[in-house]
Amino acid sequence: MTKISKKAGVPAVHIGIFSGSFNPIHAGHLILANYISEFTPLDEVWFVVTPHNPLKETDELLDDDIRLEMTRLALEEFDNIKVSDVEFHMPRPSYTIDTLTRLTNEHPDKDFTLIIGGDNWKKFQRWKEYKRLISHYRILVYPRMGEEMMIPEQFRASVQLIQAPIVEISSTFIRESIRNGKNMRAFLPSKVYDFIVRKGLYRI
Repeated sequence: MTKISKKAGVPAVHIGIFSGSFNPIHAGHLILANYISEFTPLDEVWFVVTPHNPLKETDELLDDDIRLEMTRLALEEFDNIKVSDVEFHMPRPSYTIDTLTRLTNEHPDKDFTLIIGGDNWKKFQRWKEYKRLISHYRILVYPRMGEEMMIPEQFRASVQLIQAPIVEISSTFIRESIRNGKNMRAFLPSKVYDFIVRKGLYRI
């Protein structure tokens, strides 16, 4: 993928939107965001912590403020990777097209790109107003293990595959391991792991 000059033209700041429950945020999330912020045209990556994903069950979701705090702790040392709670202030359930529309209206000086995994790309037609997403925003698709990805020719002007490292760590695996008394320090940012231990999270 060709790097866009960040000095040419307007808008001056290119932002990647990486949405998720981050329950909890882990090393795999950071590796991906770090790669994207350094090796694609994006200037920054924003982690949008979602209060509820319409396509997922929410039984194991920790409170919004706890997941937001863990994400903030994980990103403290990054200058170009940030956290957003924009969806906490929107009607629920929240949908990506509504989030991107709101961000675009609130930040007219910024250009927003959606970041999704190959697994989500395969079911992208289930997303609300997916055609408007493709026509109004660039989309970067990162690889997932075992997912063969193909972008139809008519979408290739706005949808691109990136060769990001594949790190197969899941929040579900981390939650279950902590519940079973395992030490998961290597899988989580140190401040997040300490926060989880201190608060006794995911124990039940």
